[in-house]
Amino acid sequence: MSRVARLGAFIVLTLAVLAAGVFIIGSKEFIFTPTYTLKAQFDNVAGLAPGANVLVGGVVSGNVRAITLPHKPSDKVTVILELNKATQEIIKKDSVASIETEGLLGNEYVAVSFGSEGQAEVREGDTIATMPPLQMAALLKQASGILDSSKEAVNNATVATAHLQSISAKIDSGQGTVGALVNDKQLYNNLQGTTSSLQSTMLKAQTGVTDFQENMEALKHNFLLAGYFKKRGYEDSSDLTANEIDGLPQTTPQKAFAYPAKQLFGSRDSAKLKNQKSLQEAGEFLAQNQFGFAVVVVSAGKEGDSQKDQTLTDARAMIIRQYLVDNFGFDDSRLKTLGQGKQTDPGPESEWGSVQILIYPAGTSMPADKSAAAEMEKR
Repeated sequence: MSRVARLGAFIVLTLAVLAAGVFIIGSKEFIFTPTYTLKAQFDNVAGLAPGANVLVGGVVSGNVRAITLPHKPSDKVTVILELNKATQEIIKKDSVASIETEGLLGNEYVAVSFGSEGQAEVREGDTIATMPPLQMAALLKQASGILDSSKEAVNNATVATAHLQSISAKIDSGQGTVGALVNDKQLYNNLQGTTSSLQSTMLKAQTGVTDFQENMEALKHNFLLAGYFKKRGYEDSSDLTANEIDGLPQTTPQKAFAYPAKQLFGSRDSAKLKNQKSLQEAGEFLAQNQFGFAVVVVSAGKEGDSQKDQTLTDARAMIIRQYLVDNFGFDDSRLKTLGQGKQTDPGPESEWGSVQILIYPAGTSMPADKSAAAEMEKR
């Protein structure tokens, strides 16, 4: 082969390699693929960089075009996502973006969830909901605190073991009350007899409590008292706050349904539902749409006893929640209650109070249960 032919072959081969490189890089950067852009706003992007991958359903479907800082401290960081045009079929208005990490200490990327059936498709430039990123630094700090606590626990256990050995030695030698008890058989027999008598007394007391509970349960179903419980709307007061939260989040609800209490209940002081059909629209929305969690919020009128109104609003919220759970299919752990008692501005039909069903979007932080919040305050 002549020198000119070899030179020509080299040039052709070089151009082919260059074209292949351009094609590979272009495919990775979606240069030759129709794309569109979406926006996602975060309080903190946790080290995410422009050019990072965007995964839809675990498949690389785009990249981060740019990251823009806010103009005010109260605003959020805006991440501009460039996505393959084909993803518009599965990314909907209720899709959620989150910042994830490859492995434990890998690169950050953006994951976008599928939308719900029936929801509208996103358009060019739309902003989708987000979830706060999980920061490894915070987790490592917590892990360090746990290790420190473990070391302290081991040290305490070592000291406790030394004390226990000392106590055991004294008991073996007959020192102290316990030592005398172990070494004096007559004293042990007397104490054992006293313990048996005490156990018998406790068993009788427990039997009496059980009998009392059974009698109370029977009274609930007795025809002479059934009318009282039927009018009140519920039987067991211990169930009133089983699903109650401590307060409402600051986030704007995704959807809200409002009713005058007079529309749903039979009397001013009753928690018995009289018009369940009014709750049909709210129940169907909960069953057919994705949401983070929902709260049944009930307030009483301006007049009446404050303590009784608190119990009444707790009961009404519980009864409405139970009706929605029993008649519409959705995750009942995401439906909470909040009885507000007497309010200065209870809303429509202030004579009896008002009812709201507030539905919050995915990603909204759910307030703690009232029982858990009370326990934390005690600690």
